[in-house]
Amino acid sequence: MNDRIGLLSDQWRDRVSTAVTWLQQQRFRGRVGLILGSGLGNFVDSLAEATACDYGDIPGYVATTVAEHRGRLVRGQAAGVPVIVMQGRLHPYEGLPAAELLLPTAVLAGLGIETAVVTNAAGGLNRFYAPGDLMVIRDQVDLHLNDPLRGLLVENVAGRDWERKTLYDKKLARELLQAGAAVGVSLHSGTYASVWGPSYETMSEIGWLRRIGCDAVGMSTAPETVLLARLGVKVVGLSCITNPARETGQPELSHQDVVEVGKMVRERMARVLLAFLPRVAGEVK
Repeated sequence: MNDRIGLLSDQWRDRVSTAVTWLQQQRFRGRVGLILGSGLGNFVDSLAEATACDYGDIPGYVATTVAEHRGRLVRGQAAGVPVIVMQGRLHPYEGLPAAELLLPTAVLAGLGIETAVVTNAAGGLNRFYAPGDLMVIRDQVDLHLNDPLRGLLVENVAGRDWERKTLYDKKLARELLQAGAAVGVSLHSGTYASVWGPSYETMSEIGWLRRIGCDAVGMSTAPETVLLARLGVKVVGLSCITNPARETGQPELSHQDVVEVGKMVRERMARVLLAFLPRVAGEVK
């Protein structure tokens, strides 16, 4: 049993360990893990020597119910870097308890990754953002207002102080910005708000989120990031801005709109990630 799995509470530890062992038997290993958001799953097409496994085939996993979240774990080589990719994620609004929601993320950490790249589709709160822009996540505001790790860690770990201010690795964020510049893709840097959903924010909620300093808003990412950081994985985040948020005249939105913008931007996102991964590989040796 590796050190990370040893940090988990008894019942959850067994479930995570079973899935990790099964995947290791299928030769799932990698130095970097990626979690792909809505409309962004086609990044796996850029992988060499790719092998995929449906979530439903992995012991203990729950299949995702959200459109455009394929629900597969894929291993391969991206720009020469061994990676494990979550092609689709589970969301708090699917009504799952934290132990189910975060199981794939815990397994990703248990497989030995040193760095995780978490991506998502998000609404743009910052007035300077436009649909199709990319934002490096500098920090997050978790508006689920509960501790996603409650009951999932062993008692002596759960009660130990740790620094939430370091959820997103600053050095890796700079590397991601530089990778974007190197391939001619301009990236913003901002704060991501994570809410329950599944709904789009009211005009008053949009104004409030802007006033508390949020640049983008979505319905995922924060619980996963907290767990990864707690287990000692370095995290860097990237949001695809799929729609603007306006206090007045807000257009009607749908999940399909979000997916379509994700499809438009995923080629640029792939270029950024393929330029970034060789840089991060030097950090995890």
